[in-house]
Amino acid sequence: MSDELREPVLAWHFLLEGGVTRDGQTVTVGSRLHVDPPLVLCERGLHASHRIIDALRYAPGPVVCRVRMSGEIVDGLDKLVATDREVVAMTDATNVLHEFACVVAEEALRKAGATDERLWNAIATKRRWLARDATYTELSAALEAANTDWGAAKAASAAARETAWEAAWWAACWATKVAASAGVERSRQDAILTRMVEEAL
Repeated sequence: MSDELREPVLAWHFLLEGGVTRDGQTVTVGSRLHVDPPLVLCERGLHASHRIIDALRYAPGPVVCRVRMSGEIVDGLDKLVATDREVVAMTDATNVLHEFACVVAEEALRKAGATDERLWNAIATKRRWLARDATYTELSAALEAANTDWGAAKAASAAARETAWEAAWWAACWATKVAASAGVERSRQDAILTRMVEEAL
């Protein structure tokens, strides 16, 4: 539903490295973008999501923004589009997203009853890589070893990916697949990621 006079709403939005939008604009805290109506979800307007876990699905990069959406607003299932988007806070969440991927992958392995040490080692190696105690070659080897099995291995493999937002998204997807209730799992993931990002902002 569209309403030109709706109250502004806070939402989440991801950017490319350096705080760059998909169309090449660099934004900073306080930046406000505007698009004239009409608005069309996924096609025209300034997008964001009420939940950070939903915004992650559309992330082009690791910079996460808390944004104020205002003006004319159209709500969708997991995103909204508005004529105005103002950046309230932002941070490069690369390390946060990597750690989030490790957390949800570990939960997925526990739910699946995984005992293969190669799976757990992929996540442990990712954490050592983040701490600069492991090389990328070691991380790649751990990923390749974890990839030798299907099912629960996918969560560990996803967590070991190099690109932060991809690692976070794919690990979250595989954690949801092994959950008893996808809706509950996604809500839990959203709460975890929200807390982690808010601590980083």
